[in-house]
Amino acid sequence: MAKTNAQRQSEYRARHLKDLDGQAERLNLLVNLHAKRALERLAACYAVTQREVLEGLLREANLAALKRAARVHNGENEYYEKRLRLDKESVTQ
Repeated sequence: MAKTNAQRQSEYRARHLKDLDGQAERLNLLVNLHAKRALERLAACYAVTQREVLEGLLREANLAALKRAARVHNGENEYYEKRLRLDKESVTQ
């Protein structure tokens, strides 16, 4: 019996979710055109994949948030519990 498109897609995703340490998760989203082009330029500029650019930027943002959280009483715990709220302006600047 022939596989459906959904079955083939499911198998493809299962195969491509595997990484060396088994820690990858799929991220499926839309970004505006300017952000996508910036991601492409950054990846080309540093000769890395778009995934590596995103992961690096997220690590940097995470460290910055943790540094700010450390200045707040119980901030680190609140951050990891997703209850800490910081102003958005510092993220976008």
